[in-house]
This record gives sequence, C-alpha cells and structure tokens, in this order.
Amino acid sequence: MNLKLPLIILSLLLACGCKEKQNDTLIPQRTKPNIIFIYADDLGYGDVSAYGASTIETPNMDRLANGGVRFTNGYASSATCTPSRYALLTGTYPWREKRAKILPGTAPLIIGAEQITVPKMLKSEGYHTGIVGKWHLGLGTGNVNWNARVDPGPNEVGFDYSYIMAATQDRVPTVYIENGNVVGLDPNDPIEIDYDTNFEGQPTGKDNPELLKMNWHHGHNNTIVNGIPRIGFMKGGENAKWKDEDMADTFLKGAQDYVKKHKKEPFFLYYALQQPHVPRTPHPRFVGKSGMGPRGDVIVEADWCIGEFLKTLEEEGLLENTLIVFTSDNGPVLNDGYYDEAVEKIGEHKPAGILRGGKYSLFEAGTRVPFITYWKGKIKAGTSDALISQIDLFSSISGLVGSKIKAKDSQNLIDVLLGESEEGREDLVLEATSRTALRKGDWIMIPPYKGPAINSYVNIELGNSKEYQLYNRKEDIAQQNNLSKMNNSKLDEMIKTFEKIRGINDKPIEQLELK
Repeated sequence: MNLKLPLIILSLLLACGCKEKQNDTLIPQRTKPNIIFIYADDLGYGDVSAYGASTIETPNMDRLANGGVRFTNGYASSATCTPSRYALLTGTYPWREKRAKILPGTAPLIIGAEQITVPKMLKSEGYHTGIVGKWHLGLGTGNVNWNARVDPGPNEVGFDYSYIMAATQDRVPTVYIENGNVVGLDPNDPIEIDYDTNFEGQPTGKDNPELLKMNWHHGHNNTIVNGIPRIGFMKGGENAKWKDEDMADTFLKGAQDYVKKHKKEPFFLYYALQQPHVPRTPHPRFVGKSGMGPRGDVIVEADWCIGEFLKTLEEEGLLENTLIVFTSDNGPVLNDGYYDEAVEKIGEHKPAGILRGGKYSLFEAGTRVPFITYWKGKIKAGTSDALISQIDLFSSISGLVGSKIKAKDSQNLIDVLLGESEEGREDLVLEATSRTALRKGDWIMIPPYKGPAINSYVNIELGNSKEYQLYNRKEDIAQQNNLSKMNNSKLDEMIKTFEKIRGINDKPIEQLELK
C-alpha cells in the first residue's frame, strides 16, 4: 500500500497537467492565462461610446469597457502607427530606434533578431504565439523578393504563426502574407514592387482618374488596386491581391481559427485590426450603418468583428482564462489621403472627444487612446485614472506569467491592468513624428519645435510652437491654457525630467526640430 500511494499521487498530478516547474512550485499548465491584444488603427479617444461618443454605437467595445477596466489615461507610445507597434512589441520607446517611423511597404524589418519581444518572452514560458492583421514593422533586409519566402519577419521575432499585410491598406504590396509566403501567388505572375518608379504600362491614380472608385486627396496617387489608388507602384500578383471590402472578414476568420486551433495550450494572439485607417472600405453589410460615411461605417464594422471574436472565445470556453487588452495605435484623423466624406459627414461626432489634436500631434489626442483590459471573472468592472502606456504591456505581461524578462522602458503595472491598483507611471515620454514631449503627473510639457502649427493636409494641430508649452491636464484637459510663463518652477522640473529620460543634455532643447 505504501508503494502504491506515491504512484497514485504522481498519476493525479500528471492528469491535472501539472508539468511545469516555476519558482520551485509545480503549476498546472492551463492556469496560465491566454493573452490577446486587439489593436485598432487610428481609433480616437472619442470614437468609442464607452468613452463618451454619442453619435456612434460601439456595443462590443463597450462590453469590454463596461466589464473590465476602462483607462482614462492610457497612452500609445506615438501619434503614428509604426513607432507605436514597435513599442508595443519591444517595450522600448520608439525614439530610441531611429528607423521606427512610418515605413514604406518595402522597408526592412526594424526589430532586430536579437531583440526580446512580447512573443519571444511568452514563447519562453510555453506559449504558442500568433499575429493576424496589420504588421507595418518592415520585412526582409531591404531587397525583398515577394515571390519567395519573405524573411525576416514576424516569425523571426517570436511569432509561431503569422497572417499579415506587409504595411498598411493604402500601400503596396496589396497581398496577404502567411508565415512569410504570399497567399495565392501564381508563380507565372510574379510580383514587382517599387516606391520610386512606376512600371511601364501600369495605370496610376494621378494619370487615370477614370479608373477610380475612390479619389485621392494627397499622397495616394500611384498604382490602382480594386479601383483605389495606393502609395507605391506594383505590378503582377493579380491572383494574390486582396479585396479591400473583405479584409475585415478575412482577419476576423484568421483570429477565430487561431484560437480554435490553439485553445488547448496557452496562447498569445496579436489581433491587429486595419480599421479605421484609410482607405476605408466597409463590407456592403456595413455601408451606411453609421450615417457618417465610410469612416464611421468601418468603426461599426470593427466593433462587429470584436463582437464575433468574443463570441468565438465564449463558445470555445476561453473567456474565463483570457486577458484581453483593447487599444489603438494612435489618435484619430479624418481626411488622411482620400476623399471619403469623413469630413463632410462627421456631424456632431468628435473622434478626439474633449482632447486637442489627433494623429501626428503632440497634443493629447495624438497618443491618448481607448485603453481597456478585460478578463471575465478576474477583473472587476471599473474606471482607472492611472497613467499607463502600451510600452508597459511587455513587463506587465511578463510579470503575470512569471517571467523574469523585462524591457528597457516598460514597467510592470500588472496590478493596474487588473484593476487592483491605481498606482501607475510617474512620467511618460510621448512621441509624434520624431518630436517628443513629457507627461508627468497632471502636467504635460511640449518643448519648442520648428515647423507648421497645423498639418494643412489633415487639418490637425501638430503641437509645434516657438515657445515651451506647459499644461495642467487635470484642470485643462483640452490644453487651452499654456502655463509655461506663469509657472517657471514646474517648467524647469519638467525640462529636467525630460532631459534625463531622453538623454539630450548635450544638445540645447531649443534646437530640437521637426524632421
């Protein structure tokens, strides 16, 4: 009897899946939560009804917000997409990597093979890792052959599975790439890409307006795909080209299939939506649903996608063991290159809410975005005013799963993400097109920058000024009262903190310029 007892106990332990040893304690493998990032593209602080939008309905985003923690001081690291995505995955300020700027579709991968990333960290803890959706962090080493396996890419920086578009919906190549291979490519119709010179005989938006179903406003006048002019020139690959109106459904199915396939093991999914980035091409099911034109329609479409994805998680019995983070890569923009009635049909809707600025801007609306954490049965519903950044997801998730790996600029704020603490960051450097500013406590300091005050193409204030700007966001959330000349002591304090973090003591701050 004494000999059989240890064998029985061992059998029970194995049956429970207690096979990992961590911190000298046997832990059941399935107690590790699944991690999902749902990342919107250009969704503003005021675009979600849970954040005050009254002219558009987002019931599924609201479900996450009303059932989890809704952050009022949650930030993307940058006011543009590539830098924010770099920071999200590496836990590092994007201004530390000079290549972390809005990339063309032919840009090389800007995450180094030696860099630690969220998926790499989670792989080391036994997670399967996947990305479905927008990538925009570069591919290859600079001279990509789109007709062979494209690497390095997501798979080389930690993702076991990837189904992506290379850059953005408005840039070539307009194809899906699965684990490095262009989906549906006919080898007899090879793809050619060039961002400088058009291919002979290829129509463009500039020269062939009669072929367009969506007209360009600025910058988007090169190769025409599906009646939409793009940035960059493309030839070939006809069978592989995506249909824009089906993109949301394609990525949704990819995300659903991924969680179904990997539901029996801990997984990390980065579900990167393409909405409401231009070109805004809602599926016919959603055309006219918002009353605000295509931009509003694709927000409604994105909300539906989130709802369908949540249904899948629920049906597969995954919600109770899954931490979901929903946020956006930067703030909103209306006219971002196409005539699509975003400006004309905006009505009373305010994409930035009560904030000033938008995409590309150092003002609050550039980086302060919807930021929600949801974990059914684990996170209590509530609102948090804690200061937190997407950069902090790296170290926070690392702490949650028991990893000791941390990132340079990322702070472990897992208690804040779970709604168990209000003690967020003390300070945060914000970035917009190579310019940086400081948020510390209730104060925001923007250094002087040369350049226009307003981007005339998109009609957004950039935050440039010849003098320092200092705002108390608690008393002046709309940033209307510059207190830099009235509170010299606070301004000096902010400058010192800013210079310490940025490491620019050897360069007078007045010489910083918009590049």
